[in-house]
Amino acid sequence: MTERVQLRHRIPVTARAIRLMGAIGLVLGAAAAAADEGATKVDLYGFAMLDTGYQSGQNDPDWFDVLRPTKLPAFEDEFGDDGQWFSSVRQSRLGVKTNTDTELGNLYTVFEFELFGTGVDAGQTTFRLRHAYGELGKWGAGQTWSPFMDIDVFPNSVEYWGPNGMVFFRNVQVRYMPIQGDTRLTFALERPGASADQGDVADRIALQGVTTNFPYPDLSAEYRQATSFGYVEVAGIVRYMEWNDQVDDGDDISGDAVGWGINLSSNVKLGRSTLRLQAVYGEGIENYMNDAPADIGPEVTGDPTHSLDGKPLPLLGLVAFVDTNWSDKMSTTIGYSRLDIDTTGGQGGEAFEVGQYALANVMFYPVKNVMFGPEIQWGKRENQNGFTSDDLRIQFSFKYNFAMTFGGK
Repeated sequence: MTERVQLRHRIPVTARAIRLMGAIGLVLGAAAAAADEGATKVDLYGFAMLDTGYQSGQNDPDWFDVLRPTKLPAFEDEFGDDGQWFSSVRQSRLGVKTNTDTELGNLYTVFEFELFGTGVDAGQTTFRLRHAYGELGKWGAGQTWSPFMDIDVFPNSVEYWGPNGMVFFRNVQVRYMPIQGDTRLTFALERPGASADQGDVADRIALQGVTTNFPYPDLSAEYRQATSFGYVEVAGIVRYMEWNDQVDDGDDISGDAVGWGINLSSNVKLGRSTLRLQAVYGEGIENYMNDAPADIGPEVTGDPTHSLDGKPLPLLGLVAFVDTNWSDKMSTTIGYSRLDIDTTGGQGGEAFEVGQYALANVMFYPVKNVMFGPEIQWGKRENQNGFTSDDLRIQFSFKYNFAMTFGGK
């Protein structure tokens, strides 16, 4: 076993990890003190979770315990031999929520971590911030779900990453919510240029030798209409991106682009079942998708003084899943997701163009707060040059929830 493989299966005890654990301790201590005063209700929650199983194909080893079509091979045997057993506890989570009565209404906060490393920590079991968010009245600020996404579309599955064609992004933002409740309206100014897997910002624009600039925040909005059968939601986003050529060689490939998207989603209640649906279309919004590459692709112009243009890449994402609760002891989920991207000629034949994702599971709940069961997962990647690769997995997961409430009136 190589050193790389060994490292990705253990928790790196780094100075940053120690500081994070200390910060969590301080937060829990402060929450407990507030709860003792009786003014704040504190919910401590989380779960320990094991995912283990076998993949018949291969994928990027930094993403060994998830199924992401973009991380499947872009050419034959890119990641070695097929067949791999995997085990991970990286979904395990810890969070604190508080509710405090104030003169301006309820003050809500959430501070939540998990152990799934991304970005520079890809492949590691390490602390990763999910939510750091506060809300008072009709205003909220911090890191939480983007209004452009609908978390209720996510199925009752155990594969961590989820449907590739889904809008899925927690972003830093300031939001205003003039309508709250089952029917709601939200507007937000979001951090621009961020990556859904927290990688290098420059990677979002697939042009070489340039620097990127995001002078304005992304503007997003959602409206959800509650109905007798569930709800219908529409969300939108618009964003501005620039790239600047820093090399004075007579060929200036600087440029700018506007990205935009429309997301339609719904939950439909059908007796014991819930149908989860989403369709999203847009250009230059790949970083808001659950599993997609660059927002901007290079396009050859034939002009020697401006040889490349940047084009916002059009995409279509689809999600359709059915969750069924057969009883208090058993549930099933089955569904399919797809992402199509219109690539440019300047990206090259290995550019990701189509991803497909499907799964089916049976989950059991023998006692309260315990869940386990098997899940079959399938993913497929298709490049611009027609090359395809796929992966079939069987995963067994065991999840143990915990929750405690302190304080409150």
